[in-house]
Amino acid sequence: MTISLEVSEGVGVIRLDRPPMNALDIATQDRLRELAVEATDRADVRTVVIYGGEKVFAAGADIKEMQTMDHAAMVARSRGLQDAFTAVARIPKPVVAAVTGYALGGGCELALCADYRIAADNAKLGQPEILLGLIPGAGGTQRLSRLIGPSKAKDLIFTGRMVKADEALTLGLVDRVVPAAEVYEQAYAWAAKLAQGPALALRAAKECVDAGLETDIDTGLTIERGWFAGLFATEDRERGMRSFVEEGPGKAKFL
Repeated sequence: MTISLEVSEGVGVIRLDRPPMNALDIATQDRLRELAVEATDRADVRTVVIYGGEKVFAAGADIKEMQTMDHAAMVARSRGLQDAFTAVARIPKPVVAAVTGYALGGGCELALCADYRIAADNAKLGQPEILLGLIPGAGGTQRLSRLIGPSKAKDLIFTGRMVKADEALTLGLVDRVVPAAEVYEQAYAWAAKLAQGPALALRAAKECVDAGLETDIDTGLTIERGWFAGLFATEDRERGMRSFVEEGPGKAKFL
């Protein structure tokens, strides 16, 4: 199996396992979409870690497979490619990417689908599609520019250059850089902590931020207002406020 979902203590780990470089062929893309939908639907999955193993996150699409495809074949496939990554981006729960080694092309685009990215100090990220006479096709032109800004995104996309972890951190492409041996541990700890939080409020926060970025501020405030008021109907809100009043901040335990 090239990709799997394992669940423990509320944390779902989507693990890429297609040696040697976790190339994202069509079968892996389709399975990624299925597992993202499963993680979305399962109540026992409260947060998600995306991990490619100790040596590499994902070096991109399967170039040998793509080389056999003509224009008509890619017209038919490109929506499925994007849908697989969009399914990850739309998981309505906190998602963290644990980035080791290379995260290039589709691998970088997969990391962009996460809410938070923890990278190894030896990680290298980039969108090298231009070197093949192509552009990113799994969301890179859109998610990268939204994350780090259009001019920085264009530099990476136009040149196809790889950036090391320290530059990726400076650009805002990753959020934390840690020793390679600690990447998975820290990503899992991030996810495990949030898995103990109020699930509906976390879902609301993610949707407000993501949906708000796609619209004007007045519409974003309307989205926020609806979720904010709606959370007053939840048991988590009652539990959180009661704990705050009786025990002080930060001590509430959510189901």
